[in-house]
Amino acid sequence: QVRLVESGGGLVQAGGSLKLSCAAPGIIFGIEVMGWYRQAPGKQRELVATITGSGRTNYADSVKDRFTISRDNAKNTVYLQMNSLKAEDTAVYYCNAKLSGYWGQGTQVTVSS
Repeated sequence: QVRLVESGGGLVQAGGSLKLSCAAPGIIFGIEVMGWYRQAPGKQRELVATITGSGRTNYADSVKDRFTISRDNAKNTVYLQMNSLKAEDTAVYYCNAKLSGYWGQGTQVTVSS
């Protein structure tokens, strides 16, 4: 069974940085569109960023210029570098493989103001 495994979440002060990782063994990673989504308490899950197999990226307006999505196809891993974090970035962050439809279990990011 394919499982996406996120790591790197935690508690950080506003203005700080975190880097999330998502390992995706067992899928044809090189062709996958990988994405990061987040869900805050009481809110719907929303798109944060996506990256195609060739490296084309897309970001939600709320994170542009602060977050960077990247991937290492040799390691079947996608990353999300989050800088200048704000309290409103607090959420559970999920990794997604769009073509395969797989999701990770989520990792909590909490930003204290």
